[in-house]
Amino acid sequence: MTAAEGMPERTGYAVTDDAPLYAISVAAQLAGLHPQTLRQYDRLGLVTPKRVGGRNRLYSANDVARLREIADLSSQGLSLEGIRRILELQEEVRMLRLRLEEFHREKSSTSLVVWRPHRNR
Repeated sequence: MTAAEGMPERTGYAVTDDAPLYAISVAAQLAGLHPQTLRQYDRLGLVTPKRVGGRNRLYSANDVARLREIADLSSQGLSLEGIRRILELQEEVRMLRLRLEEFHREKSSTSLVVWRPHRNR
């Protein structure tokens, strides 16, 4: 792990940011929160850790980053409902940007598309 971020270092193994790695106690420590707070955020749908064995929560690096963002927004005085809405809007913006990038790629494509109308016989 990198000391500065508390996140796994990139090695020869494929570790993705959405791979479930951290037990609730470790994720809480990395995010600077109490484990009970993580359980509450899970119940409210602010973060959705992976479940193993039907009960145990495992958090990814993305989950920990999201927990830190939630803690930051909360410390600025936002309510949990306000935070939920901000996160929802951020996800919507992310998806729209992906669609826009796809549109720009298609628009700038050099491939030729031939269209032949279907003739009724």
